[in-house]
Amino acid sequence: MKRIVLASNSKWRKQLLEMAGLPCEVVASNVSEDIEFVEPEGYVMELSKRKAQNVSQKVTDSIIIAADTIGYMDGEKFEKPQNREEAFQNIKKLSGNVNLAVTGVTMIDQEKNKQATFCDIAKVYFNKMTDEEINWYIDHEENVYTSAGYSIETKASLFISKIEGDYKSIVGLPVCRIYQQLKEWGYEIKEFD
Repeated sequence: MKRIVLASNSKWRKQLLEMAGLPCEVVASNVSEDIEFVEPEGYVMELSKRKAQNVSQKVTDSIIIAADTIGYMDGEKFEKPQNREEAFQNIKKLSGNVNLAVTGVTMIDQEKNKQATFCDIAKVYFNKMTDEEINWYIDHEENVYTSAGYSIETKASLFISKIEGDYKSIVGLPVCRIYQQLKEWGYEIKEFD
């Protein structure tokens, strides 16, 4: 069985891989996310590369998968809010608008000495929310301080009318694209049982 190492502490990313039939171990990276932001695709791909390379120094004979996801709208990136006020402002800006969920992924195959980095983008349509709804959301959403301040797989689903693109990418990991990369490298699904 091929060993997949997820370079992330995200419970959602781990769940996505395992529900898709790709069991994995978690080895978190400890790289700084304080890098210059020029545009969303380059930013998330660079962070995913740094995370994958960091974890590749900690493990051997593995396929490492690292990812980074941000929300992006009108030239502004939305990352993990640091406090309640930031969470409120994030959701207030997203309310009634369409934002992009931008996920960068880097995969490193240590056995075959191969690396791939790619980006996946999905559109997320938010309904208009009242201040009362935003406050309710912040008070009741345990994942409000992750990703862009919203968690599409839980309570934010009440306010998201539609998406365009890969739902799993919005959650944090485009597993179909990851499997396609594994196939390009010559792997078959049975190798991960």
